[in-house]
Amino acid sequence: MNLIFLYGMPGVGKLTVARELSKLTNYKLFHNHLTVDLVTSLFDFGSESFVNLREKIWLETFNEVIKSNFSGLIFTFAPEKTVPDDFPAKVQNLLEQSGGKVVFVELKCDVVELEKRLADSSRTKFGKLNSVEFFRELNSQGVFDTPKISPNITIETTNLSPNETAIKIFDQIEK
Repeated sequence: MNLIFLYGMPGVGKLTVARELSKLTNYKLFHNHLTVDLVTSLFDFGSESFVNLREKIWLETFNEVIKSNFSGLIFTFAPEKTVPDDFPAKVQNLLEQSGGKVVFVELKCDVVELEKRLADSSRTKFGKLNSVEFFRELNSQGVFDTPKISPNITIETTNLSPNETAIKIFDQIEK
């Protein structure tokens, strides 16, 4: 199985791009906030129980998808300090042990544009970060700096549509 591990800062366009990429690849989409929203219904964000359960759900989902012989999956992910540093390596090891591979795709965006996107009403549906002030506070504290991931592909999304971004990713994966 191939896993497209799509990551970047809040508001960079991960989910929107992932939806477009799913159309191009016919891969299922595993959106990060489905897990985060489920776990925060029980435990406070960042608590030990939250961190443990979130990671178990992520990894068990990947395990089940591997067993189900999916050709591929797209996973959206926002690096932040409550995620264990070794999580990306765990995902990569899991996929490689089953004969699959992970393509780490980093999406980037100019901070001015990113802050405009954060305020979009579509972000409230999944309880996503939508306060520019809170984003600035978290960003200044380095909250989004870990875990470190070495991208296979980096795409600057500031002046690209979600479809254009998805096509760029698809083209590079198909090489």
